[in-house]
Amino acid sequence: MQDIRHPDIDQVYIDGQFVVPHGSEWFELHNPATEQTIGRVRLADTEDARRAIAAAKAALPGMKRSSRQQRIDLLERLRAAVAARQDELLEAIVEEYGAPAARSRWMAEYPVMVIDQAIETLRHFEFERRAGGATVRLEPVGVAGLITPWNSDAGFICGKLATALAAGCTTVIKPSELSALQTRMVSEALHAAGLPPGVFNIVTGRGEVVGAAISASPDVAKISFTGSTAVGQAILRSGAESFKRVTLELGGKSPTVILDDADIAQAVPLVIGAGFMNSGQACIAGTRILVPQSRKAEFERAIAEAVRATKSGDPRETDTQIGPMVSERQWQRVQRYIRIGLDEGATLLAGGEGRPEGLQRGWFVRPTLFGDVRNDMTIARDEIFGPVLAIIPYRDEAEAIAIANDTRYGLSALVITADPARGERVAAQIDAGRVLVNTLAHEPQAPFGGMKQSGLGRENGRWGMEAYLETKAVLVAG
Repeated sequence: MQDIRHPDIDQVYIDGQFVVPHGSEWFELHNPATEQTIGRVRLADTEDARRAIAAAKAALPGMKRSSRQQRIDLLERLRAAVAARQDELLEAIVEEYGAPAARSRWMAEYPVMVIDQAIETLRHFEFERRAGGATVRLEPVGVAGLITPWNSDAGFICGKLATALAAGCTTVIKPSELSALQTRMVSEALHAAGLPPGVFNIVTGRGEVVGAAISASPDVAKISFTGSTAVGQAILRSGAESFKRVTLELGGKSPTVILDDADIAQAVPLVIGAGFMNSGQACIAGTRILVPQSRKAEFERAIAEAVRATKSGDPRETDTQIGPMVSERQWQRVQRYIRIGLDEGATLLAGGEGRPEGLQRGWFVRPTLFGDVRNDMTIARDEIFGPVLAIIPYRDEAEAIAIANDTRYGLSALVITADPARGERVAAQIDAGRVLVNTLAHEPQAPFGGMKQSGLGRENGRWGMEAYLETKAVLVAG
C-alpha cells in the first residue's frame, strides 16, 4: 500500500470561511494500515471555539425564522454537495481510518442517507399541535454543539448537522482530530452548498480543550455527543451549570442472545456480522455471545471456525473483513484486553495477541474469540472497541435475559431464534434502546440511543428532531 503525504490542514471553518485557527498545536495523521505519517492538522483551541460559538449565535435569529421549505431547500443543497464528494471521501476513509472495502463504501454513502432522512422527517414534522384548548409550538432550542467521534466521521457530522438545521438551530461542530482528512472533505462540501455564514462552524480540536469550551459555554443551548461514557459524564457535569439540553450516545457491551431453537447456519453469520462490524470499533457491536449450555460445544466450534476464517488485513483487499485499529493507542488497548481475558481464565478459541500472520506493520488485530467466559469477567464488562468476542453460556431463557441485562450499558442487542414471536417476547425483556431479532438491518426512522450508561435521549426520525426543539404552550382567551 502506498502512502501519500497530504498538505498540512491548517484551517478551521468559522462564520462561512476557512480560517487559520488561533490554536498552534499540530497533530500528526497516520495511515493505520502502514503506521506511516500522512499529514498534520493544526488544532483549534478555546479562542477558536469562542469565535465559532459567537458566529452560530449571530446566525441563530435568521435560522429560527426560516420556513420549512427554506430548510428543505438548504438541506437539498447540502445533500447534493456531499454526494458530489463521495469518491474523495471514500479514499480518505480508507487511508485515514482503514475501513475495509464493504464498510468504507457504506461509510462514504451514509452521509447522503442521513441528510435524506432529515429531509423526509422535516417534510412531515408537526411543529404546531393542539392540546385541549392550547396551541403547542415546537421551536428551535438555539445553538447546538455537535461533538462527533472518529469511527464514522462524515456520517456523524452530517447526521447531527442535518437534524439540527431541520429543527432551525445553528451549530458548532467538534470532530475528532483523528479524522481530519475526512472532516476536511466534509467541510469543503458543506461550504460548496452555500449555507448562510455561521449556520455551521467546524473546529477540529481536542475534546478536553474545544469540546470542554463548547460544553461550558452559556451560549450553547444543546449538546449532541457520540463517544465514550466517561466523556459523556463530563459533558453532563459541565452542561449542568447552564441547564443544557443533552443527547448522549455512549458506549455499549451489546449481547447477542442465541436461543436454544436457533438454526446454527442462520446464527453464525449474524454473530460475526454483529461482533465484527466496523472492525469491532462500533458502540453497538455484539461482543457478548450468549449460548445455551445444552448447545455450547456446537456453537463454540461453529463460531470459532467463522472467526478464524475472518480476514483481518489490508483494507484495500476485497476479501478483508476487519481493518486496522484507528491508532497505536487503540491497538495497545485491544491487546491489553486480550491479555486480561487470558489472565482471568477464559479459554482462547481463536485469535489472540499480536498481529495476524504475515503482517509486520499496521495496527491490525487478530480476530479473537474467548470461551468459558463468565459475565463478571473484565472482557464481559468493559467495552473493548475491537474485534474481541466472548461466549457466555446460560441455562435457560430467564438466565439468558438476566445475563443480557447484567451490564451497565444498554445500547443495542440481537436475539436469534427460529420463532420470531418468541424473539419479540425476549426482546421486550432486554434493557436496550434497540433490539434486533434475526436481522442486522437499520431502520433510519426508528429512534436510536441507549439506556443506563449508554446514553440519554434519542437520535433519528421525529425523536431526533424533537431533541433540538423546545416546547411552548400558548393559551389564548377569546
